Amino acid sequence: MSVEANKELVRSFFDTIEQENYEALKDFCHKDYVFYPQIDTPYLGVEGLIESEKKNFDAFPGFKMPIVEMVAEGDLVAAYFIFEGKHTGIPFAGVPATGKNARFSLMILLRISEGKIIEQRAHVDIHDIIRQIKA
Repeated sequence: MSVEANKELVRSFFDTIEQENYEALKDFCHKDYVFYPQIDTPYLGVEGLIESEKKNFDAFPGFKMPIVEMVAEGDLVAAYFIFEGKHTGIPFAGVPATGKNARFSLMILLRISEGKIIEQRAHVDIHDIIRQIKA
């Protein structure tokens, strides 16, 4: 796939996540897909991704995370997001819902193989999120 096709795949992938269309995520992910929300914490398969994303939506219903910048080279795509949501759902990182807004940056590096996302690595400052939502 071309660099532009990889970027479009990633754009569509994150649009699908924002729409909470979990069933459709299977169309974007390689059979050997792995998601690393932290360096040594892999979620295996698209099921692990869905589990992780459901937790985010359950804690921050209707959150938005538009892509601000995207860079691609070869089979890699890096995306920079601004996440915005209100903590009105389930506890997040042990913090019960406070109704407070959270706004933070998020970097994600994705690797494409055979026209599908095979690896996703996220970088986010969890302590910043906790600081914003604590009562």
